Amino acid sequence: MAQGTATTSSTWPPPKTKRAPLREVLPDLFLGRWPTGPLNSLTDVPGVLVHTQSIILPKTDDHHEINTGVTTILPRKDWFNRGCYAGYFRFNGSGEMTGSHWLDETGLLNSPIIITNSFAVGPCYTGVYKYAFQHQLNKDKLADWFLLPVVAETYDGYMNDIAAMPVTPEHVVRGIEEASSAKVEQGNTGGGTGMLCLGHKGGTGSSSRVIPGLVKKGVNGSTEDRDKTYTVAALAQCNFGAGRDLRVGGVPLGRLLLEEDARIATEKAEGGSASGGPKESVEKEPERKKDGSLIVVLATDVPLHPVQVQRLAKRATSGMSRVGGWGGNGSGDIFIAFSTAAEVPRDPTASWTATVGQTVEVIQDVTLNAMFEAATDAVEEAILNAMCCAENQRGPLGVGAAYPELDLERMKRIMKQYM
Repeated sequence: MAQGTATTSSTWPPPKTKRAPLREVLPDLFLGRWPTGPLNSLTDVPGVLVHTQSIILPKTDDHHEINTGVTTILPRKDWFNRGCYAGYFRFNGSGEMTGSHWLDETGLLNSPIIITNSFAVGPCYTGVYKYAFQHQLNKDKLADWFLLPVVAETYDGYMNDIAAMPVTPEHVVRGIEEASSAKVEQGNTGGGTGMLCLGHKGGTGSSSRVIPGLVKKGVNGSTEDRDKTYTVAALAQCNFGAGRDLRVGGVPLGRLLLEEDARIATEKAEGGSASGGPKESVEKEPERKKDGSLIVVLATDVPLHPVQVQRLAKRATSGMSRVGGWGGNGSGDIFIAFSTAAEVPRDPTASWTATVGQTVEVIQDVTLNAMFEAATDAVEEAILNAMCCAENQRGPLGVGAAYPELDLERMKRIMKQYM
């Protein structure tokens, strides 16, 4: 939700066009063999809550255009007292995800996952504590507990005056308070508000898959084998890649768009005309001084132990590669996954006696493949949903035209040849 309105000129951004998720734009495109959840969103995983906030402000005497925000993900409502098993994977490490050492050490997540811009990690970290102080101090109004917030970031300095630092701890407090199970907003929203992806406007995207499961006879007293379903879902904050690398359903769309642009420019220069030409001129995609990044959050209700969750996080890499990402040197491509199946109590009584206090279910490693495949499919679609829903935006110093929204009509026309 916007907290202001961005200014526009008479020529940029151009008039708004209808934006829609990938499945609405290309209903015949094959996106994997597993069905989506009812919302096709991260919140299809039972208990997971999400909130997105955008901060969109016009240029003033004090700052340039501001297009940024915060995405808040709660693994469950009571994230503080009931932990999840979690793990992460660093595909390329030019980025930040706080709390990762503790994930390595214990495989436990007792924090919201906050995603924002690169310069807002500090206030978001503080915001998690401010919320905890409001709800978790002891009877003496002291914090006698341990908490390491998980905050991840990507750089939005091309579309946002990042030095203005408009994100505050209060945005995080609000995000935790208002997080819901509604379908996640996509495109220019939350932490993805000012992001760029594969030569176009990027942002926040989400998708989910439902896979079959089986609980064997004898587990938790079951007297027979029992079928059930599980959900695997992804949320991606997309800010990576070059336009030439964009792929949709295996089709090299980015290269085809560039070839078409070059043909149109040549025909115009020669005094001819190009039928169906989408542009009056070709805007060359500039080289960015800082490579972009990708943050992916994978959630599931499949019962997993920490090593299995870490293996799930790694599959975001496959989804990224399908759309044209390959992990540039300056890119922060960091992926976190968690399972909501087990509820791990925060503070059992400490003891020098090795104590068994709970049991947890885990699936067999030889049955992980459906989950891995579903995660890959969901990440691929989440990234493309972000691009299909993102809109043109004016950034500082007029930057924006060089990174336009993905032209959905043009994409449909080209993709029709391959479906």
